[in-house]
Amino acid sequence: MTVVKGFRFSGVSAGIKKKVGALDLGLIVADEPVPVAAVFTRNLVRAQPVHISEERILKSHRAQVCLVNSGNANACTGPAGMEAALNTTAAVAQALGTSADYVLPSSTGVIGQVLPEAKVIAALPALVSGLHEGAVGTFAEAIMTTDRFPKVESATIQGESKRGAATATVLAIGKGAGMFHPDLALAGELPQPDGSGYDGDVAGSELAGLHATMLVYILTDAKASPEVLAAALDRAVDRTLSAATVDGDTSTNDSVYLLASGKSGVEVGVDQLAEALADVCGRLARSMVKDGEGAEHLVDLTVRGLESDAEARDIARVVATSPLVKTAMAGKDANWGRLLAAAGRAGVPFDPNRASVYIGGHCILDSGRPGNAQTDAAATQVMKGPEYTIELVLGSGPGEFTYLTCDFGHAYVDVNAGYRS
Repeated sequence: MTVVKGFRFSGVSAGIKKKVGALDLGLIVADEPVPVAAVFTRNLVRAQPVHISEERILKSHRAQVCLVNSGNANACTGPAGMEAALNTTAAVAQALGTSADYVLPSSTGVIGQVLPEAKVIAALPALVSGLHEGAVGTFAEAIMTTDRFPKVESATIQGESKRGAATATVLAIGKGAGMFHPDLALAGELPQPDGSGYDGDVAGSELAGLHATMLVYILTDAKASPEVLAAALDRAVDRTLSAATVDGDTSTNDSVYLLASGKSGVEVGVDQLAEALADVCGRLARSMVKDGEGAEHLVDLTVRGLESDAEARDIARVVATSPLVKTAMAGKDANWGRLLAAAGRAGVPFDPNRASVYIGGHCILDSGRPGNAQTDAAATQVMKGPEYTIELVLGSGPGEFTYLTCDFGHAYVDVNAGYRS
């Protein structure tokens, strides 16, 4: 397992999940307070730990601890939920000998239930004593909910330290499988109930990255300022986590944290760090969509030929989240009509008579003319595979965008119809 200088990890069972003995409480601790940046859900309904983490990051742009529980979202829980989150972070701060202002809480699980703080606090001695630089896998398991497997990715950055050539490590740990359609913004830029806080018209073609519950923790031993971390993170998530969907539902708890210990001595700029972050976040996004609740097919959906990338993105988002498109994927049905119809309601102008559709490179609609039985059969065969591509060519413009999506099957309904029970 990848080791990142300056960070330790732990995971235990606190009895939050219904399954006896299931890991459900995770901890990341830096050796001292370090620079931090984060993006959070733009859903107006945000969980109590999101509010606390955002406020603490904006206060000093430094953090030392990430405290994470699964099995309970602590969202829509009012003052009681806020008190539970504050009390648990204060308890872990005391146990570690640091300030509560440096503890960033996050939660994932059922909405509307107050975090059981007594269970969290009772588990802290074991959680703290279990801290180890190699316990990444234990932490990754502790934050899972409906995930079928843990999600860990890493990358390296080559650079120079005061002692010559050196390497910095980037480690990303995430969870996400359902309620997955992330829509993220940097701390301090989140929308408010009075309508303030938006950095663009979220309904129009200037749509910022649609970035759901998804939790991601990125640790690096590179050296960088909070400003560099924020700029690189914002750029990296735009075409990775922000361009991935399972079900089109944005969570109340989505959060991505980036902490830098600086222990490698390698100082990085925005471009270099953003490239490494895009690498690990891109791989995490693929694993999350592939792990979509009940999903059997991972699809790279590309829209091209529009006037701008923003227009292509708007259409790709609508097609990628269409229930009719996603059920056609589940049925291995090369249905270009559903694809084109979804594209047509995205609010972006194009000429349907010039539209072409490809599945796995097989043209099933050529400039408005349907393909033949052979191309349909070839496309259907492609759709039986675990991963494939769909392309919508809607004009001759330079605009292009790719969205990650998956199919909707009976298993998705089974998981979510009984999620609380």
